[in-house]
This record gives sequence, C-alpha cells and structure tokens, in this order.
Amino acid sequence: MPVTFARRVANRDQNLHTTDPWEDLMRAAIHGDTAAYRHLLQAITPVLRRVVQARGTGLGPDACEDVLQDVLLAIHTKRHTWVETAPLRPWLYAIARHKVVDAFRARGRRVEVAIDDFADGLAAPQGPDPLEGRDMETMLNALDPRAAEIVRSFGLRGETTAETAARLGMTEGAVRVALHRALRTLAQLRERMIE
Repeated sequence: MPVTFARRVANRDQNLHTTDPWEDLMRAAIHGDTAAYRHLLQAITPVLRRVVQARGTGLGPDACEDVLQDVLLAIHTKRHTWVETAPLRPWLYAIARHKVVDAFRARGRRVEVAIDDFADGLAAPQGPDPLEGRDMETMLNALDPRAAEIVRSFGLRGETTAETAARLGMTEGAVRVALHRALRTLAQLRERMIE
C-alpha cells in the first residue's frame, strides 16, 4: 500500500531535521502522487513568477507569463532529472533563469514598447517629406552634370523639350536621348540604394 503524501509529511515533521517542503512534494510527485504534484505547482508558481519578472524586466508582462509557462512546462518534462538528494530550489531557479535568457535571445535586439502610450505624440507633421529632396539630390549628383541638369529641367522646373534644348544648346532629339539615359541610370542607382 503506497504511503500518502500526508503520511510522509507527518513522518517528516516527527524527524529532528526538516527539509524543504517543496522537495518533499517533488519527491512525492516523482513517485506518482498527483495531489502532491498539484500542491507543488501551486506553491512554486507565484515564486517563479516573481523570479521571471525580476530577471525579465525588459520582456513585458505578457512575455513574462509566456516564460513562466515555459518554465513550468520544462519542470514538468524534466522533473525526472532532479536528483532527489539535491536541493530543489536551485534547480528550479536555474530553469527559470535559462528560460528568461532564451526569451531574450529569441526576441533578439528588438525592444517592444506599447504604441498606445505614444500615439498622440507620433503624428507626422503635414507637408512634404523633408528627406525627399535630400535623397533626390543625392541621386542627381551621381549623374554627370549635363544629365542631372536635363532631369532637373523636366522634373523640377517643368520645362519642355524645346526650352531645355535651347537653353543647353542641344537638339531636341539629343535632349530626349540624354533624358532617357539619365532616367535609366537613376533607376539603376535606386536599385542599388534599395539593396
């Protein structure tokens, strides 16, 4: 007839030396006492929650709860690896510590901040993008000066082919060819900038 958990606790209390009650619960759980296992999980969960929250302050409350579930699952699946003569708490804390580290590794360098806290202050000002002109000038400066001037004539000043040809001393056909080549070069530059 198996010895119940209550009888083990009573026997333990009669002994002169006392052990950690969690260790007794874990020993009983390993030997098949489901009530002891339930009591153990109820006892360790709030403590492990605090350990995870203390070590995982940058993870956020939801992620800490996920880590806690991972810790409890690891305890469940690896409980047979605990040496019954060893203290239980360091074993539990090591599992919690490793699961928090795993969570930080999985997250990488990403920092998650709730956007609701900052939504009012994040609205972009109305108007043109202040970086748009800088990017355009960077690309135009990569062209030869004459090709850049032709693109500026059409794209920025809205000149016609005849006006651009007269101003630059070129034929209208030469302006069209130069514009086509300049636009093709700009497209290639843009592709390189995206990569």
